[in-house]
Amino acid sequence: MSTARRQNVKVERKLQTVSKNGYYNTYVPNALAEENIFLNLPMEENELPAYEAVRSSLPKPFWQGNDSVIDCYWKAWELAFDHLRKPDANNGFVANYIDTAFNDCIFMWDTCFILMFAKYGHRVFSFQRTLDNFYVKQHPDGFICRQLSMTDGEDRFHRYDPTSTGPNVMAWSEWEYYGITGDTERLHDVFPVLAAYHRWLKAYRTWPDGTYWSSGWGAGMDNQPRMPAHMPHQADEFYHGHLAWIDTCLQQMLSAKLILQIANTVGREVEVQDLQEERDRLAALINERMWDDETAFYYDLKPDQEWLGMKSIGAYWALIADVVPQERIERFIAHLENPNEFNRPHRIPSLSADDPCYRPEGDYWRGGVWMPTNYMTLRGLTLHGYDALAHDIALTHVMNVAEVFEHTGTIWENYAPDRIERGDPSKPNFVGWSGLAPIAVLFEYVFGLRAAASGAKLVWDVRVLEEHGIERYPFGNEGLLDLKCAARTAATDKPDIQVSSNVPLTLVLRWEGGEEAVRVPASRE
Repeated sequence: MSTARRQNVKVERKLQTVSKNGYYNTYVPNALAEENIFLNLPMEENELPAYEAVRSSLPKPFWQGNDSVIDCYWKAWELAFDHLRKPDANNGFVANYIDTAFNDCIFMWDTCFILMFAKYGHRVFSFQRTLDNFYVKQHPDGFICRQLSMTDGEDRFHRYDPTSTGPNVMAWSEWEYYGITGDTERLHDVFPVLAAYHRWLKAYRTWPDGTYWSSGWGAGMDNQPRMPAHMPHQADEFYHGHLAWIDTCLQQMLSAKLILQIANTVGREVEVQDLQEERDRLAALINERMWDDETAFYYDLKPDQEWLGMKSIGAYWALIADVVPQERIERFIAHLENPNEFNRPHRIPSLSADDPCYRPEGDYWRGGVWMPTNYMTLRGLTLHGYDALAHDIALTHVMNVAEVFEHTGTIWENYAPDRIERGDPSKPNFVGWSGLAPIAVLFEYVFGLRAAASGAKLVWDVRVLEEHGIERYPFGNEGLLDLKCAARTAATDKPDIQVSSNVPLTLVLRWEGGEEAVRVPASRE
């Protein structure tokens, strides 16, 4: 047993301050949180852009014979710009922002997924700065609440409430933004904030073995059936159940991976070596104890060390977290193609259809199809080379969202898995993160355009046969591309593409049975 103790050094004790609600502020200070530059930023005073004024500067997709998809695309942007807000002295926010389209608060993980499609509009509005309003509310110990009031800027939950924070995907959002802009300066700014928040979760949201816990609200999948049937239904939403939560563990692995990449980029990797150790330890634990080889799936772990047995879309964070051993990937991904599980008329349901709690109308996270978890799964499939499956899922998803848009005139919070309808329940005009399908999924997985601007490379994985493309496609901070692919008669036909750009880049053209790297020069100003 270690006998190491704190040295008997006399230090000046600081009296604890009292918060507005009368509670003592009992913080163990975090040195990285003390570096948070967002705490001292002045409030932004720029006016908000109007949709009609900037529409001609947004990317302009076209797709022969699919007008409803294009109409849905423009509706998504219209709704997004309708949800822009300004900070004020009452809420203490520092940047213009897009709200979550849910209530009178902004939400952490909603915001991160909103930014996954809003990156395509960063030339006309700095959507990424929405996260600045979370960073400015970071506590001295690194905590950031997942839900902030737009009225007074206050946390909606005490930091030790099981529902107070998560899911932790801010590092993914920032790394994604860097990937399309190459903005290293922002990485320098966000690194200490993200690392401090990750360490807060590690300190206060883990069990002794290092696995993580959350709650239905904290995990963002409110009513998934994780708790025993005899407990009140609120337990699914507000209680940790003494479970090791597979999605939360995997999100922390992804967070550690990306913070390490950010640290390497900004030259601070020595300060976060513990995150690599945590990744290695969690990867081993997840694969040894949270994987069931008989069913080829990852599960929550119950207090008795048995698997919970619920097949949740949350397990597919394992793909993008890069934790699945190669010999397991094919069987794990096969669930996505099984009609009795996740291959429903509208893919991907949040709960496997063979679960007794599955609901064909959605019932929120008991089957509902959600944009963020679909996008996360698509990104994971691409990472592991399952591009054809990713395209198939994306095409079904985008076409179904467009069909519901045709019938209802709007975009919904979630969708039914077993029929082409909005989810029940779901909110309308939800852009919000539901802009993901008509914008990001359309660009990246239906059209197959995936950019790595920091490396001056654009992949065009052509799979649709109709004429399609995008005008004013943003590439990095300065690049603007016009992309057009002619109609083809077969998927094996080499695509006939036209590309014009104001910056040089490498375009990797892919099609069924072929790949070709094309050097695109700057051909216009």
